[in-house]
Amino acid sequence: MRLFRGIPARSDQPVALTIGNFDGVHLGHQAMVERLLAAARARGLPAAVMTFEPHPREFFAPDQAPARLTALRDKAERLRALGVDRLYVCRFDAAFSSQAPEAFVRDVLGHRLDVRWLLVGDDFRFGAKRAGDLELLQRMAAGTGMTVESMHTVSVGGRRASSTAVREALAAGGLPAAAELLGRPYGISGRVVGGDRIGRELGFPTANVRMRLNRPPLFGICAVEVHGIADRPWPGAASLGVRPTVTDANRPTLEVFLLDFQGDVYGRRVRVDFLHKLRDEARYDTLEALKRQIARDVDDTRDFFRARAAAPTYSSHVSTTASP
Repeated sequence: MRLFRGIPARSDQPVALTIGNFDGVHLGHQAMVERLLAAARARGLPAAVMTFEPHPREFFAPDQAPARLTALRDKAERLRALGVDRLYVCRFDAAFSSQAPEAFVRDVLGHRLDVRWLLVGDDFRFGAKRAGDLELLQRMAAGTGMTVESMHTVSVGGRRASSTAVREALAAGGLPAAAELLGRPYGISGRVVGGDRIGRELGFPTANVRMRLNRPPLFGICAVEVHGIADRPWPGAASLGVRPTVTDANRPTLEVFLLDFQGDVYGRRVRVDFLHKLRDEARYDTLEALKRQIARDVDDTRDFFRARAAAPTYSSHVSTTASP
């Protein structure tokens, strides 16, 4: 997949395109990409995605913006794995947000990207003051050689698949519900770095994962699987939070105690998949009290994995309604 930081002055060839934030790359996004790929292959065009950095809501109201589900690198890796050929990352700033919607269609989609087939959600809005909509796109596309199609809701078990729904599930500790909407467990990627070694002093050495998310959508103690340290996912107990017992820094950190693992993981880039929330983070009066709680968390994590190994698996029903 080719990654473009910004929009080129002129594309080297026409493209099929879809536009969106794609935060989390959930099942709704995956359905859009699947449809994009089918249309692109049928027309012999590269399948391209346009996304934005920062998230528009982070630009307009940073204090009120939702927690991100995925950092840009993780989003790009997910889209590459789905088969996207090109990813255009547009810098969302004052100049971009103030474009008239007609100028965006004419100059960016038409002249610079040479879009021949475009897929958007049926509630898609764009341009200054969000004045552009699907009707404007279709009207301006008429007679230009650009085909515009829209996509309605993707439902998972009767619930609309959306980034908001995933965030709400994670905030409530509903990791299975979030996994249903994502089509996979929720995960955070990062490199293992050195920490303050407090876990080692307590008898539970942890892998400290450097996150790209300043404000993760999930906090608490969880049973997890770690990818990237062995030839299979490795079970562990993770703490995602601000560690109130040992620091007042109020900076979110991700630490994982790997069950029965021997070896050096420093410097590895890993992905931590969150499977089950054990409890909320809490402050303890002493390190000894914290140590006893960690021991209980590890026991609960082992119990979770034993029960999981014995449980049957099932799949969710996904339905997509698309406009003609």
